[in-house]
Amino acid sequence: MLDDFFVRALVAGVGVALVAGPLGCFIVWRRLAYFGDTLSHASLLGVALAFLLNTNIILTVFVVAVAVSVALLALQRRATLSSDSLLGLLSHSALAIGLVVLSFLTYLRVDLMGFLFGDILAVSRTDIAIIYAGGLAVLLVLAVIWRPLLAATVNGELAAAEGMRPERAQFVFMLLMATVIAIAMKIVGVLLITALLIIPAATARKFASGPETMAVFAALIGAAAVVGGLFGSLNFDTPSGPSIVVAALVLFVISLSPLLEKSAQPAEPAEGAGR
Repeated sequence: MLDDFFVRALVAGVGVALVAGPLGCFIVWRRLAYFGDTLSHASLLGVALAFLLNTNIILTVFVVAVAVSVALLALQRRATLSSDSLLGLLSHSALAIGLVVLSFLTYLRVDLMGFLFGDILAVSRTDIAIIYAGGLAVLLVLAVIWRPLLAATVNGELAAAEGMRPERAQFVFMLLMATVIAIAMKIVGVLLITALLIIPAATARKFASGPETMAVFAALIGAAAVVGGLFGSLNFDTPSGPSIVVAALVLFVISLSPLLEKSAQPAEPAEGAGR
């Protein structure tokens, strides 16, 4: 019989995976892995500010992630640096500032390892409610912007010409990313969130025949990684967050097997996919 805390961890982890999978597909298609890293690293700054200002951690992480997204958009329009240089600047600066702020909070006992690598076994029923309510909201909004966002992924100029307002869809996508990172931080931690977004989507890419199918497969593969990682953590007494990422990696490696070469061609948004 599984303990109650382990069941809560399973339910919470699967909830995050079901939301992270579809978003991760756009990260893979749009080559935004470094952007995901930037937001996840910025979330530690959000944690530090939440402790400093005595505010809700999830809400503060969300606000900081949105602020970093807006800062990136502003810098891209004004600065002469490339996007990857700006992302590196924002990512490591936010992480460093967060660590410095936490070091000044000597009157608090902060579980830094829990924030960096997750503490899924400590999730409460309230956490689960937040994960599923927030996750449902993210999926509903993603369904609304799916067509223009997919069109912008294929051809931004064509999407704009057809009146789909791709810039608005891209900004909303950034908000959705910030939301998922805020609610997923407790599951796998600041340093591993991007892995949960990218690896299941990269695995699903080989088996899916279209964008929508890939999104569904990515969600299911992410859920399988959560279940496998948690049971592996239980059996081998390993950290739960990293174990989930390792399980996702194992599924990705299995997908590369020559025995699976006859599966569907890798799914990529095709010209006209957003129409």
